[in-house]
Amino acid sequence: MEKLKKEQTPEVVEEYDEDGNKTVKVRNLQGIFGIIVSIVAISMSLFHIYTAIFGIFESIIQRSAHLAFALMLVFAIYKPAAKMTKSNKIPWYDWILIVVSAVVYSYFVFNGQDIQARMTYIEPLSPMQITFGVIAGLVLIEATRRVIGNVLMIIILAFLAYGFFGQYLPGGFAHSGFSLQWIIDHQFYTTSGVFSTPLGVSATFIFLFVLFGKFLEISGAGKFFIDLSVAAMGKYRGGPAKVAVVASATMAMISGSAVANAVTTGPFTIPLMKKTGYKPEFAGAVESTASAAGQISPPIMGASAFIIASYLGVPYIEIAIAAIIPAVLYYIGVFMQVDYRAQRLGLHGLNKDELDSTWEVFKKGFIFFFPLIVIIVMLSMGSSPMRAGLFAIGASILVALINRVAKMDFKSIVKALDLGARASLETAIACAASGLIIGVIGFTGIGLQFSSMIIKISGGHLLITLFLTMITSIILGMGLPTVAAYIVQVPLTIPALIELGVSPLAAHFFVFYFAAISAITPPVALAPFAVAGIAGSDPMRTAVQAVKLGIAAFIVPYAFVYGEALLMNGNVVDIIITSITAIIGIIGVAAALEGWLLRHSLWYERILLFIGGVMMIDPAAITNIIGFAILVAIYLFQRFYKKENPLPSS
Repeated sequence: MEKLKKEQTPEVVEEYDEDGNKTVKVRNLQGIFGIIVSIVAISMSLFHIYTAIFGIFESIIQRSAHLAFALMLVFAIYKPAAKMTKSNKIPWYDWILIVVSAVVYSYFVFNGQDIQARMTYIEPLSPMQITFGVIAGLVLIEATRRVIGNVLMIIILAFLAYGFFGQYLPGGFAHSGFSLQWIIDHQFYTTSGVFSTPLGVSATFIFLFVLFGKFLEISGAGKFFIDLSVAAMGKYRGGPAKVAVVASATMAMISGSAVANAVTTGPFTIPLMKKTGYKPEFAGAVESTASAAGQISPPIMGASAFIIASYLGVPYIEIAIAAIIPAVLYYIGVFMQVDYRAQRLGLHGLNKDELDSTWEVFKKGFIFFFPLIVIIVMLSMGSSPMRAGLFAIGASILVALINRVAKMDFKSIVKALDLGARASLETAIACAASGLIIGVIGFTGIGLQFSSMIIKISGGHLLITLFLTMITSIILGMGLPTVAAYIVQVPLTIPALIELGVSPLAAHFFVFYFAAISAITPPVALAPFAVAGIAGSDPMRTAVQAVKLGIAAFIVPYAFVYGEALLMNGNVVDIIITSITAIIGIIGVAAALEGWLLRHSLWYERILLFIGGVMMIDPAAITNIIGFAILVAIYLFQRFYKKENPLPSS
């Protein structure tokens, strides 16, 4: 196995770090600067571990402390501009921003109780409080620009401009007008703006799970999951692509980031796929598509899943259970397209002599499953995600101590604490920045106006409304982290879906899915663009191929809106039948897209396979019957009539 990796892994220019950030955006701090930043990062992790053990502080205190740490690290690590070459030290102006962020947000920490006790909007803010609010907003926006990019920053500025000047707009989108004091009060001195639910979830549940992911990686679990995937799937037809699907799916659950996972496993899986016979665009697409699904795959999923649970007021385990069948359908869709492509091209698996025994690999590292089992058991028993994440971290350390395959010493623990805090920055900043948007939507009422507009445009037709919501989710998700794309939509589009009869769970999942899949959707497809350099492929062609491979994510959300059995909501019989028909449907769609079932499919066979597949995914009984009949007919046709043989005359 090690020989295989050595031979196949190319020397790739490190364009991304292990957290999925472009290296040109971040500083490579050494010496005293690196030590200082590491101390802050470790302190951030220890703060969250402390609150997980002894209980969290009041809302504004916990959230402002979390954000203070994040902002200090952002201004230390992230450059103001990628073109700046000096990356080994922190310039004077960023030291100023670090100190300002610490001072301003420490004010909210030490005065949190008084802030929450005051009569909001009635007791006027002092000039100092207004000044602190303005500065807090400015540093947050700058941090957003550096970490997330210009897209989210522009959206924030647009919403803030609407909050300040929206009274001058014509028509129904005009509001009554709000003063600077009112806006600052709402955004920073309540839990309805920056310190709203998303940041609260980031400051509690999400951070612990991100930290757990780093502990699991450093313990050696990542290497084990890749080795197990290679041993189990490498020998089969088109093996390396199937390895990429399984390994990337597993690793993505740990990292929670499509880009981070793609650039971590891609240098190994992509060259293997190319060597087997897959084209560079397809190899890159397989890796990015599999990596993008980590956020929709239980039990860990991504940051957005925790926020969904908080918005709905349900235990996280319910969200994880609801996500099982859609995630399975997604991976079946990718896996079958990979298999059909291998059949069409006549590809084989890897040489068995190069592969280790699956059982031997499993025996060496099966204990790495223990932390995941801990999470599942604790969540199933009603423990909070925060407590489950804390115990999972402990389980990771225990596994490393008792297993000779794992490596975990004091230095490794310190490293995990450091890297865990750094890995949480994007989510923390995205949640806080989205709070600025949520705040404007809240006090202006534009969310209801937007929902009404969607319903009006759609004429009250659910299917059209779903389509408009999908387009909105994909557009907002271009270049944005999933968590930001999802949060922004919660007050804008979800109310429209609920008003038309969609359950809150299905409505949130619908938006969440398209926000997540925006990572592979052109024209700004972050994951395919990241792996294109590794694959040596055209980025846009890779993205288009990724959309094709991830087709299930564009179809299944419509299905679970019309039939919630796919979200584990219903009786057991309905869930089983709906799941089976959907699996058959996904296989039919995969066959249509690849042009292969039992043989090369003619153009009209592909059309019928696609139609039949989609009808099988639809939960309605009549469409299932028709779809099944179509798929069986095509199967029998290809079974008995070869393409090269003339068809019998009528």
